[in-house]
Amino acid sequence: MFSRPAASALCALTLVMAAGSCVAAKHGQHWSYGGTTGPAHWPALEHEFSTCGTGREQSPIDIRQDAVQRTDLPPIRFAYQAVPLRLVDNGHTIQVNYAPGSFIDVAGHRYQLVQFHFHKPSEERIDGKRAAMVVHLVHQDAQGQLAVVAVLLTPGKVNPTLALLWNNVPVRKGAEMQAKGVEVDAAELLPADRAYYTFDGSLTTPPCSEKVTWFVIKQPSTLSSGEIERFAHAYPMNARPTQPLNGRVVRASQ
Repeated sequence: MFSRPAASALCALTLVMAAGSCVAAKHGQHWSYGGTTGPAHWPALEHEFSTCGTGREQSPIDIRQDAVQRTDLPPIRFAYQAVPLRLVDNGHTIQVNYAPGSFIDVAGHRYQLVQFHFHKPSEERIDGKRAAMVVHLVHQDAQGQLAVVAVLLTPGKVNPTLALLWNNVPVRKGAEMQAKGVEVDAAELLPADRAYYTFDGSLTTPPCSEKVTWFVIKQPSTLSSGEIERFAHAYPMNARPTQPLNGRVVRASQ
């Protein structure tokens, strides 16, 4: 059984994002990335969203390399496997729900891959600059704690995995689609070099729950300009602004 914060966090990420979050679905409230329901107004939309305004470890952040602590961090061991494609356009992003069995291991701590989804532009900044897009791979450990691996995406070669996803996006928002006979392998989204930045953060969507471990891979992966344009047709901008660091330490692997 998950703790209440962990369960709420996972729910917001994986179950009812089409309605905004578990809380949003229950109360009929909707959040967005602009206007009166945009990020500046999230804390006021629901009591359960208050952490979006009061939290001290909010994500995303601007990673300033001159302030990063470089240290001997353990590598992330990725153990992803191909699974049947289950895809949903949830009204905020394109999301792939991942079958059990794939995980990351960091110094013996295992997190199962639950889902991955996309933002345009990247929510994370490196020295003030955003990438064209980012994929967030969301994981959960046996205690319900979350870890997100962020892979920045920059214009370049075609990414066959992204082409596969875009070709199978459901016409109707909110409905999960399972493509018959089609598999997806999240490993194909990763760059060759898996060195990373890490810090304590939060969900980047309401309810903005904290105690989320972030791993931002230094080396980006690529996708074509056409693939960026196809995502932008549905979601021209779905990135939360960067949040104050508030004294947090960002560490980097060698």
